[in-house]
Amino acid sequence: MDAPTPPTQPTAGGEVGAPAGADGIRIDQVTAALLPTYRDVRIAALIDSPRAFWSTYEQARARTDDDWAAFLETGPRTWLAFDGARPVGTVGLWRGEGQPEDEITLIGMWVASVVRGTDVAERLVRTALRAASDAGVRRVVLDVAHENVRAWAFYSRIGFRPTGEVNSMPWDPAVTEEQMVLDLTARS
Repeated sequence: MDAPTPPTQPTAGGEVGAPAGADGIRIDQVTAALLPTYRDVRIAALIDSPRAFWSTYEQARARTDDDWAAFLETGPRTWLAFDGARPVGTVGLWRGEGQPEDEITLIGMWVASVVRGTDVAERLVRTALRAASDAGVRRVVLDVAHENVRAWAFYSRIGFRPTGEVNSMPWDPAVTEEQMVLDLTARS
């Protein structure tokens, strides 16, 4: 059974983000105009891949409009991938409390099943890596569940390497994930 795909929604008249490529895919940074679309994508991601994220569907559904607005103001810098007008993926960058200024965490990575196996995931991650590099970040870290073999292969192909730091998901300690890191200075 295919994963849910968020509904098609307009994107602020197309003035947000980079122009679409020849394949119709474009990446837009989430703004107030795109917040309802991001909310729907996040909920679809949590339904599709509930074991991949630190938050749950129930937590996302319980958020009020004010909670989502506060997320935009104080949360991670986040992007959406669109295939035409249909949102098909998301990724974010977040700096945790106590995290070094030259390091940031890649979070919330997800693509809809209809675009898995294409370059949409890579385009999302490369957008986030470019933004991190432009901001002077040296290291990008992420956490990936040990059971998510496809994600492990994807991040390894891009250049992320395991650090050996292992944590458990807060909602199920049996689901472990390992931190991976990419040194942006080594890519120059």
